[in-house]
Amino acid sequence: MEQAIQKADILIEAMGWIRRFRDKITVIKLGGSVMENEDALRHVLLDVVFMETVGMRPVVVHGGGARISRAMDAAGLAPRFIQGRRYTDEATLAIVEQVLACETNESIAREIERLGGRAMNLNFNTTNVLSGEKLMLPGADGQLIDLGFVGTVTGVERQVIENLCYAGQVPVIPSMCIDAQGQKYNVNADTAAMAVAQALGAEKLVYMSDVNGVRRDKNDPSTLINTLTASEARRLIASGVIEAGMIPKVEACLETLDKGVRKIHIIDGRIRHSLLLEVYTTTGVGTEILRD
Repeated sequence: MEQAIQKADILIEAMGWIRRFRDKITVIKLGGSVMENEDALRHVLLDVVFMETVGMRPVVVHGGGARISRAMDAAGLAPRFIQGRRYTDEATLAIVEQVLACETNESIAREIERLGGRAMNLNFNTTNVLSGEKLMLPGADGQLIDLGFVGTVTGVERQVIENLCYAGQVPVIPSMCIDAQGQKYNVNADTAAMAVAQALGAEKLVYMSDVNGVRRDKNDPSTLINTLTASEARRLIASGVIEAGMIPKVEACLETLDKGVRKIHIIDGRIRHSLLLEVYTTTGVGTEILRD
């Protein structure tokens, strides 16, 4: 009986958050270790189905870097990275489209449906929703760095995504875009998720990571910071508490907050049901970053 009462208490705690976020759009970025762990991915997608079932409007944006690297290795192609981004020549682009925009995109949508939800994969074979242009990075000498067929998102088909959400389907979007001339580009999944969240005016953008969030000591999970305002995050960057690879992720979060998204969450996607625990409990299990 005591265990049953505890379950009821959990449902009561969740009820307030369910009511608050009903009909609100949440963009969930999948990538990295979550995509490589079938069990973790299944639990994340089960959480997504739950969110849609109780009235939230989840939108999934995904990458697939490790799968692309394996396919390139099988094809005898060596991956090359510049400033953390994959250099994409024609042969690599063909693999990215096949592995990311077709195979991975379709498998995520199928798994959501297998788990009891409804999903629509939005790729070049169905309905593409991301338009963009070629991305050039600034080099140390002031010259622009050419990354090949790597792009940045400049437009999002908001109405298509919203119509699917309000029809009870989960849009599943791969991190690729196409320009006005029909040229396709590989896009960094973090920045693709940012663009989608900004275009939709999302309530939340959730990064499923392989760390549990922002820590005061990066090597100690117990020093997790549950909530940060934008100004606090900037102070932690300036003081060196936030360092190394977490800096660009947090800076991207701050940029997204400035463009209208209400909250950004960084959570460890390998923790079972971390998405539900972050969204529907008072304390959460990761770091939420919100506007001042």
